Amino acid sequence: MSEIILTIEGVDLVALYGEKNAKLNILRKAFPDLTITSRGDSIKIKGEKKIAQDAKEIVEKMVRMLKEHKELSLQTVEDLLQGNNPFETRIPVYENDSVIVHGRDGKPIKAKTRNQKKLVEASDSNDIVFAIGPAGTGKTYTAVALAVRALKNKLVKKIVLTRPAVEAGESLGFLPGDLKDKVDPYLRPLYDALDDMFPAEKLSYFMENRTIEVAPIAYMRGRTLDNAFIILDEAQNATSLQVKMFLTRLGPSAKCIITGDLTQIDLPYNQKSGLKQAMELLQGIDGIAFVELSTEDVVRHRLVKEIIKAYNKADEIARAKRENYLNKEKKEIKDATEEEVKEKIE
Repeated sequence: MSEIILTIEGVDLVALYGEKNAKLNILRKAFPDLTITSRGDSIKIKGEKKIAQDAKEIVEKMVRMLKEHKELSLQTVEDLLQGNNPFETRIPVYENDSVIVHGRDGKPIKAKTRNQKKLVEASDSNDIVFAIGPAGTGKTYTAVALAVRALKNKLVKKIVLTRPAVEAGESLGFLPGDLKDKVDPYLRPLYDALDDMFPAEKLSYFMENRTIEVAPIAYMRGRTLDNAFIILDEAQNATSLQVKMFLTRLGPSAKCIITGDLTQIDLPYNQKSGLKQAMELLQGIDGIAFVELSTEDVVRHRLVKEIIKAYNKADEIARAKRENYLNKEKKEIKDATEEEVKEKIE
């Protein structure tokens, strides 16, 4: 039996333990054979020596994370307990000094993960960037921040934000109002990002004088977009013709980011995603970059990462079953006699 007493210094105890000791309770659940108690700025760990030492190391990592990053999420605690090292995906504070842009009320907006940082760097050195990854990885938010930075630094004269008006597996039916009222529900995520980066009055002014324009992709046809930072969001739901049309709108001084998640295609079954085709066709072209984000970049609720992993696992199983079925069908046809094949076709 071993007893370890840790004295906590230099961090806020509520941030370390969590509201109602939520983070401490995650630790207790992970080490059911230990007694873990906190009193003031000290934590007492009691139990079998090796297990107690493991728990001590986790607490020390939690403190270190809080000191270096000024935050410690429930998901980070879970990651540490699962043996994942958040320090490999989260950017150390010394690498994250540069702010993309200051948002509303002076809030600094930074890249939070290494792949988000890669997206920033890719946009700085390329005119067209594809940012591909699952929900919650900050693709759209980072892209909008880069567009706002370009506008504030007068590198472009306007921002154009667009996405396909495709319903996510449901029929919304008739929507009342004018054109803006009809398409706004589809474009809401873009407005949400802008709301974080501009005071309401300034955003309203920019929208009214069309310095910032938000529109469905169908309304890009026939235009030439120059001196603009353009974002095509949810590109997995654009058709091949729409993506081609969009990419050929770019003027000589335009920059563009295309974001999408290939696991959330809402197009009809018989239509191929234009994003998937563009990724196949445009590889290796100078000035076009591809950045892939993963579940490790998820910055939403701690459960989003686990939800994405669960769905990905289900997709892999379904894909394997489908491949096995197709292989079986091919083998049956290969082994069948000519008469059996004719009979099957008839």
